[in-house]
Amino acid sequence: MTYRSRRLRSGEIMRGLAAETRPDTNKLIMPYFVKEGDGQREEISSMPGIDRVSIDTLLHDIERDMKLGVKSILLFGIPDEKDTVGSGAYSESGIVQKAVRKIKREFGDSLLVVTDVCLCEYTDHGHCGIVSNGQVLNDPTLELLSRTAVSHAEAGADIVAPSDMMDFRVAAIRDALDSRGFDNTSIMAYSAKFCSGFYGPFREAAGSAPQFGDRRSYQMDFRNAREAEKEIMTDIDEGADIVMVKPALSYMDIIYRARQVSLLPLCVYNVSGEYSMVKAAAVNGWIDEQRVVTEIMTSFFRAGADMVISYHTTDILKNKWF
Repeated sequence: MTYRSRRLRSGEIMRGLAAETRPDTNKLIMPYFVKEGDGQREEISSMPGIDRVSIDTLLHDIERDMKLGVKSILLFGIPDEKDTVGSGAYSESGIVQKAVRKIKREFGDSLLVVTDVCLCEYTDHGHCGIVSNGQVLNDPTLELLSRTAVSHAEAGADIVAPSDMMDFRVAAIRDALDSRGFDNTSIMAYSAKFCSGFYGPFREAAGSAPQFGDRRSYQMDFRNAREAEKEIMTDIDEGADIVMVKPALSYMDIIYRARQVSLLPLCVYNVSGEYSMVKAAAVNGWIDEQRVVTEIMTSFFRAGADMVISYHTTDILKNKWF
C-alpha cells in the first residue's frame, strides 16, 4: 500500500497534531549587557534592538520584559576600568555583582539569573585568562574564575556560566562553590564553545576583542565534532549541571551529538552574529523575520536543545511568534 505523507499536512489543525517539535518560550533565556552609571542606554550598532544599559535602566527593562514573559536572563558586565588580571570580574563591587544584588532584591525568585563567568570583558588585553609572555595561562586562571563564580553566587546568582574554555575550570568552580556553602548554585558550562566568526557583534557589545592574537588556543576548532563530545563528557565528570553548545545555527550536528552523549539539560547559544544576520536581512526585506526566527528556534529544539539563549527572546514574546 502506498503511504500518502501529504494526508498529515492537509490543514493547520492536522499539521499541529502531527508536529513532532514545538518551541517553548519558557525555555528561552534573554541576555543583557550592564554597565556603570545612571540612566544610561547605549545602542549596539551591530545588534539592532540590543543596548548596553546601567543598572537602573536594566531594572526597568527587566520589569518590562518580565511582563512579556521573560523568566530567565543572562548577564554580561561592562566595567569602566580594566587591568591585566581582570580584577573587576571578581570584585565585590563589580558591575555584575552590583546588578545581581539589585535584581534579586527587586524580583526575587520570580526571575532566574544566570551570570557569565569569564575575564575577557575585564582584562586590558581582552583574553579570557592570565597572560604571560604572550601565552594564556590555564592553571593560574582557574583561581580567578573560581573567585568570580563565588562572588556571583554571593550576590545571588542562580546559575554561573563559565565561558572561558580553560581546562578543569568546571571542577575548580564546583569545588570553590561547595567550599563556600553554595552547593545549590548550578553550573552551566560552555562545554563545546567554538572559536567562531559569529561572535563579532558581541565583541563590540562587550568591548572584549583580544588586543593581540586570537582565542584559538583555548576555544575549540570548528572543524572538530568528536572533540566536542569529549569536552561535554569532561564537563559532566567535573560537575556541570547544564552543558552548552555555542554557536548554534551552524552547529546543529554538534547539538545532536551532545544530545546523544548527555542526559543533562542541554543549552544552545544563538549568538550575536546569528542574530544580527537575521536582523539585517529582515530590515532589507529579504526575509520574513517571524518565519525565519521561528524556524531557527524550532530547529534548535528539534536537534536536541532543552533551552536556548537568544537575543530574539523579547521579540518572540512581544510579537507572540510562537
